[in-house]
Amino acid sequence: MEPGNDIQISEFLLLGFSQEPGLQPFLFGLFLSMYLVTVLRNLLIILATISDSHLHTPMYFFLSNLSFADICVTSTTIPKMLMNIQTQNKVITYTACLMQMYFFILFAGFENFLLAVMAYDRFVAICHPLHYMVIMNPHLCGLLVLASWTVSALYSLLQIFMVVRLSFCTALEIPHFFCELNQVIQLACSDSFLNHMVIYFTVALLGGAQGKYKAFSTCASHLICLLILCSAATRNSHSSATASVMYTVVTPMLNPFIYSLRNKDIKRALGIHLLWGTMKGQFFKKCP
Repeated sequence: MEPGNDIQISEFLLLGFSQEPGLQPFLFGLFLSMYLVTVLRNLLIILATISDSHLHTPMYFFLSNLSFADICVTSTTIPKMLMNIQTQNKVITYTACLMQMYFFILFAGFENFLLAVMAYDRFVAICHPLHYMVIMNPHLCGLLVLASWTVSALYSLLQIFMVVRLSFCTALEIPHFFCELNQVIQLACSDSFLNHMVIYFTVALLGGAQGKYKAFSTCASHLICLLILCSAATRNSHSSATASVMYTVVTPMLNPFIYSLRNKDIKRALGIHLLWGTMKGQFFKKCP
């Protein structure tokens, strides 16, 4: 195909997981329930860490940010997929596709930079326990989170600018449930060598991070999951879609349990809130 430099791209088609009409209600119910569970669990973590003064520590500050990022990553992709299934309309505009890619890369990148920060936090807590609160002071914690947001935003902008420079042909079907970066690049007719090199370079960096922080079990599983996603994205659309489900739906749904809901302090904070809510309800019920 010749590069479509003169073609004004206005929309893409998101093919999703299956074209079988009978599977659509099942997929809609499955992903809707997983999305609601993800949002509810992570909101509980954020509520507990904000409202309980005993949880105003660096570790729980980072965990609340992780929960916020999990909600954002899932909300970037799943609602659009659910709307497409419900309306049986697979169209996404070119601008909306770019925006979805930008925010997905932003939030996913922030998550993984934050995991590196959390690994450093655990390193300080284990190796320098007497100086932990001095080293991990509120000012440093805020700077680390801000730096994670900044680097993620810049990297996401870089990827979007590199996609905008590409020209596309007439085949604009994305075999995915959202505008996944590698799948969009594969539709380009122009030279995408630089785009792929940036992706491979990112995978290599994350591979090094995974090896460096594998001793921290709470962070290693998440980093490994990201590596599966990145490596699958460089192979084929089916592997990429499967890995993306793991990263955009399953991992955010399980993170609250892995990182927080097994924690005694979180359980205590949530128990206090539930007890307080029950007492308030009984009090107002007794009032005339």
